[in-house]
Amino acid sequence: MQPVNPSTALATVLVDELVRHGLRHVVLAPGSRSAPLAMAAAADQRVRLHVEIDERSAAFCALGLGRASGRPAAVVTTSGSAVANLHPAVVEASHARVPLLLLTADRPPELRGTAANQTIDQLGIFGRSVRWFAEVGVAEDRPGVVAYWRSLLSRAWAEACGRPAGPVHLNLAFRDPLVPAPAEGFGQPLDGRPDGRPWTAATPAAPAFDSERAAAFAARLRGARGVVVAGELPPGSDPDAVVALAEALGWPLLAEPLSGARHGPNAVSTYATLLAHPPFAASMRPDVAVRVGRSVLAKPLLAWLSADVEQVLVDPDGAWLDPTRVLSEIVRADVGAWCRAVAAAADPRARDDAWLARWQQAEATARRVLDDALDADAAPSEPRTARDVAAAVPAGGTLVAASSMPVRDLDTYAAPRRLRVVGNRGTSGIDGFVSTALGVALASPPRSTVALAGDLSLLHDSNGFLLAERPDLVVVVVNNDGGGIFSFLPQADFPETFETVFGTPHGIDTARLAALHDLGFRRVERAADLPAALAEALAAGGVTLLEVRTDRAANVALHRRLRAAVAAALGDPPELG
Repeated sequence: MQPVNPSTALATVLVDELVRHGLRHVVLAPGSRSAPLAMAAAADQRVRLHVEIDERSAAFCALGLGRASGRPAAVVTTSGSAVANLHPAVVEASHARVPLLLLTADRPPELRGTAANQTIDQLGIFGRSVRWFAEVGVAEDRPGVVAYWRSLLSRAWAEACGRPAGPVHLNLAFRDPLVPAPAEGFGQPLDGRPDGRPWTAATPAAPAFDSERAAAFAARLRGARGVVVAGELPPGSDPDAVVALAEALGWPLLAEPLSGARHGPNAVSTYATLLAHPPFAASMRPDVAVRVGRSVLAKPLLAWLSADVEQVLVDPDGAWLDPTRVLSEIVRADVGAWCRAVAAAADPRARDDAWLARWQQAEATARRVLDDALDADAAPSEPRTARDVAAAVPAGGTLVAASSMPVRDLDTYAAPRRLRVVGNRGTSGIDGFVSTALGVALASPPRSTVALAGDLSLLHDSNGFLLAERPDLVVVVVNNDGGGIFSFLPQADFPETFETVFGTPHGIDTARLAALHDLGFRRVERAADLPAALAEALAAGGVTLLEVRTDRAANVALHRRLRAAVAAALGDPPELG
């Protein structure tokens, strides 16, 4: 472990120390100035090196690896505009609390501000979107420098995995030579701690937990009619604890797909449609709502939970997840520990069985109406595609959901099921979707990852398919030739400009895109054929696109018919006693 010049010494120590902390994946966008990092990562058999041409796609691939594994992946770039291309993924990682390491090569200080090629100001380029930034400094052959490097890298790992987790940026200035060619040599020993231990290990601080406070809260809920609302849970949370809390309290569980808690007898998967029916929404207003995670999908749900409903948010970081400004309390606690403590202290004799039964009856009615209507049509539709994809993901697998309509259709139409669903909902962009899904697949068991995308999400990040390796991933793409979500928005009322500036039809043949990237491809013509096609694609391995073609105007009409059918079946529910 003795490179021959300072730049390769720094890069070698960097990879070794991060591996000691748990680094397993490095995503590289090739370049010259980053050569020391690239060669060090390639030479270390303890890490998997993934090569991606596009820096933006590389960053989102690392983000997907972090989402799936729960530990930081590193993305490596050369200097200049390459660094700026990381910013979208950095913003998403910051808002979604996903750990990520940004290792950006740079020119040494003497070349900055001189119009040297491929040189920009990279210091603090990501602003407040990173948890920590360090200008590592040019590698020098001097006593104590290895301890400095290893200590700094230990802190970088700790900051990325801290509370809240997020992206960390290390800017690394490399002088020539950039390859391990003989120069003046390097006289300092590079060894780290014995037995492969990290230089400085740091345990993220767990939020303080007061079991007596949890018991007191359970006593406050005695006899209350409430709901448990689960959005996208913070990384590392236990969704089964949320399910257990709802069951112990005898309350309905209104869980978005990204919560991982959308299962169990109390799960009401049709809540978005139920609350869109004014008589039901008015008759079923709760006294209190326990909220976990960030609710980003159901505006009717947040509007229904107005300020006169007592609302308590549980979050390990005390995050202010309150876009409608109605929270009455924020509990800083681990979601799983707190939910299980309150569930254990709940009094089963105080449950209002009629309250839960009414929700379960409405769920059964709406579920039957929606499923019957969707199954009656042989032509593919967006709601049925979302429902059937969620049901067809293998047990223990992961569904990666694109923003815009796919994740909303999952929320509205997917039936209750224990299923891991991930998506970039930190900032809800469609950018980087393909790369995120590939990153999730790289860190997941073989033949277990499925993605649901709209055509624009697919096209926006088609460069992601330039990844040098092919994990097992099936991408179900709903192709309605444009931006389908805008057809539901007020912009659709202005037909003279709608198609040009919102609908944006592109006319791209998905089969030709698949052929360009040497992907498997199949167009699903009949709705009933989708589950079998998905199973076959997973069994075949590699990356496959399954295309489902739909029409935007027909999709809007179908959503309205389904909502009207559920409303008719519910009628005017009687008031609860």
